[in-house]
Amino acid sequence: MRKSWDDYFLDIAKVVASRSPCLKAQVGAVLIDPDTKAILATGYNGPVRGAPHCEECARSDSASGWDYDQCPAIHAELNAIIASARNGVSITDSILYITRMPCYTCAKAIINAGIIAVVLENLDAVSPKVVNFLEKNSVLVRIGSVSDGVC
Repeated sequence: MRKSWDDYFLDIAKVVASRSPCLKAQVGAVLIDPDTKAILATGYNGPVRGAPHCEECARSDSASGWDYDQCPAIHAELNAIIASARNGVSITDSILYITRMPCYTCAKAIINAGIIAVVLENLDAVSPKVVNFLEKNSVLVRIGSVSDGVC
C-alpha cells in the first residue's frame, strides 16, 4: 500500500533527525508547501554553525527536558526556518512535519514565520500549553498518521 503524504514527510523528518549530533534527542523537521508537496527546508537540532558538537550534555535536568537555556543547540524547527531564510525560500502558509513537540520558544517562531500547521508523529510528550498557544494563533496541530493527506 502506498504511504500517505503525512507518513512520507514524517519519515523524511526521521531521516533528517539522524543527522543530529545531540546526545539526548535527535529531532528532525521538514517544511513543505501543502499545494505542491515540495520540500521547502529541513532542519535538525545541533550546535550553531562552526561550533563543536557536545561531548557531554550541558543540560542540568536531563529528566525534564525543559532546561534548554543551558543547551548550545538550535532546535530542529528553528533550523528549518533559518535554512529557508538563508536560501530565500518563503515558508508562509507551509506545513511543518516534526519528530518532537516544539518548545514554547519555537512555537513563537512557527507563528511568526507564517506556518499554518504542525504535524507530529505521535502525542508523546505533547505540551497542552504549547498546543493551545499554537492553536490560539491559528496554527493547526495534529498527528500525521490519522490523515490520508497533507492538511
